[in-house]
Amino acid sequence: MKSVSLGTAVLFTLFTLSAHASEPPVKKAGGMLVDGKGMTVYTYDKDSAGKSACSGQCAANWPPVMAGDAKLDAPYTAITRDDGSKQVAYKGKPLYTFVKDKKAGDKTGDKMKDVWHVVTD
Repeated sequence: MKSVSLGTAVLFTLFTLSAHASEPPVKKAGGMLVDGKGMTVYTYDKDSAGKSACSGQCAANWPPVMAGDAKLDAPYTAITRDDGSKQVAYKGKPLYTFVKDKKAGDKTGDKMKDVWHVVTD
């Protein structure tokens, strides 16, 4: 009986810890990557591995997917933006959303100016 209650306590603790864990900043959905709100995630051809070339007005239109203090597992990493904030990268490429995408699943930024691309898995 004692092992059952110990096991129950362990399961309850694990459930409680996982319920309070922060959501990952990106996840796979429908064959593409989306942010925590389900919005489509993009890469920018002018970025180099580990470095964002999108700031100012560009970042206003293409908001970076911010890493915050999230623990990221490969192939995700966090890059440091020029302002010192942390942005999520996928296979070294910084990730963004697009302001003209109004609901989850919108992909209006795909192939924009031939430099913005939906991230597919």
